[in-house]
Amino acid sequence: MTLRLTSSQIDIQRAADLLGAGDLIAFPTETVYGLGANARDGRAVAAIYAAKGRPSFNPLIVHVADAFRAREYGVWSETAQALADAFWPGPLSMVLPLRADAGLSDLVTAGLDSVAIRVPAGDLAQDLLRTFDGPVAAPSANPSGRISPTTAQHVLNGLGGKIAGILDGGACTVGLESTIVGLTGIPTLLRAGGVPREAIETVLEIDLANPEKGVISAPGQIASHYAPRAKVRLNAHSWNDDELTLGFGQMECTLNLSEGADLIEAAANLFGHLHLLDAMDGEHIAVAPIPNAGLGAAINDRLKRAAAPR
Repeated sequence: MTLRLTSSQIDIQRAADLLGAGDLIAFPTETVYGLGANARDGRAVAAIYAAKGRPSFNPLIVHVADAFRAREYGVWSETAQALADAFWPGPLSMVLPLRADAGLSDLVTAGLDSVAIRVPAGDLAQDLLRTFDGPVAAPSANPSGRISPTTAQHVLNGLGGKIAGILDGGACTVGLESTIVGLTGIPTLLRAGGVPREAIETVLEIDLANPEKGVISAPGQIASHYAPRAKVRLNAHSWNDDELTLGFGQMECTLNLSEGADLIEAAANLFGHLHLLDAMDGEHIAVAPIPNAGLGAAINDRLKRAAAPR
């Protein structure tokens, strides 16, 4: 049985105690719901992979309460400090060289000599991390490859009975996973997400490099990911009769990411709308074109992975 916990201090303490006992707790961040485990406990981290059906070569993001704690696990730099000052707490993860004394389970890093770290925003996530007072490994709280969860009910639908509990904090506000920037060499955009590339490049005053193709060095780089059951057709300028349709801007469609063509609203709605379309049991989903700038790049990244062969 999976407990549905509230945002009360009693339930936050209960969730922290369950993490300390090696159990899995789903919790809301500003991006999506994460499936948390004590990042120092190899058995607990292994349980994440088992519950999700996640490939063990796909590393996890470590969530901490602040940048001071992040320094305990990753080798810090002036670049890391600049990004932390600009975007933490918030939807940005940094891949840093792993400290030799980090004490994290090898499963967290998938055996790599680097670690992805994030300081999430949101009162409930912060309260849980400060109450637990340790590193929490937390991928999205959904079966591997499926649509990411932005409500507690999404988590229950996918992982109910497989995890100890869910802290219910309502709907996530950003609705897209964090942007991941690699800082083990030349600063590299490893995954588009809740912080636009342009904002990061403005802070660092450089152009971010692109990742090496075919190399998994951070979470969320598997080609087929975030997928509904139906086949997905992208950049559709017209609809076929047998398709459920996901629109953007003023148009007739089954569901609309943003009638006002607002990319922030579209990002917040993306996974929720895919969940709704998935529940309609159609065999085909067509998606209208999304501008590939700002948050649109992250939306298109998720849609491309949702449409990839599987």
